[in-house]
Amino acid sequence: MSTPAAKSTPAEVAVISTGYGDLTIAFWPDVAPKTVENFKKLAKEGFYDGTAFHRVIKGFMIQGGCPNTKAGASGMPGTGDPGYKLKAEFNAKSHVRGVISMARSSAPDSAGCQFFICHGDAKFLDRQYTAFGQLSAGDDVLERIASVPTKSGGGGEKSTPIERLEVKSIKIVPAA
Repeated sequence: MSTPAAKSTPAEVAVISTGYGDLTIAFWPDVAPKTVENFKKLAKEGFYDGTAFHRVIKGFMIQGGCPNTKAGASGMPGTGDPGYKLKAEFNAKSHVRGVISMARSSAPDSAGCQFFICHGDAKFLDRQYTAFGQLSAGDDVLERIASVPTKSGGGGEKSTPIERLEVKSIKIVPAA
C-alpha cells in the first residue's frame, strides 16, 4: 500500500538574469512559504523584469525588486511595492553570504516585492527580516555586482551604483 505524497510539486528555483550573468536561488518554502509563493508569483507575472539592483553595499548586500527602478518609472527607487504588504515570516535561517531575504521598512509586516541578497555576513538581521532562500549558483555574479562602484544617493548613503544593474528577468524553473 502506497502512502500519498505530502506535496508532489517539483522543486523550483529562480534564475535572476543580469548583465553580469545569472544568479540561481533555491527556495526555503519550509520556513517562509507565503514569501516564496509571492516571489514566484511576481516573477511569473514579469513584475521584476526590467527592474534593477538599486542599492549595493559591498560586504553587506545587493538590493533589488523595486518597480520604481524600471525605465520610465516615476517614484524614488527603493520606495515601490506591488500594491500590498506581506506578513513577515521571520525564521531561524541565518543571513550569511548568498541568502536572499525580503527588504522592508521599519514596520515588520511591510515587505512586498523588494529583496536583497547578502554579500557578507549579516547575522544582525536574523529573525528581523524574512530569509526565504539561498544562492545555489552565481556567487561570482554576486561578487561582480557587489563590486560595482557606488555614489551617494538619497539620504547620503553611498550605495547607489554608478551604472544601471538591470535585472533582465527572473524566471521560475524546475530545479536541476
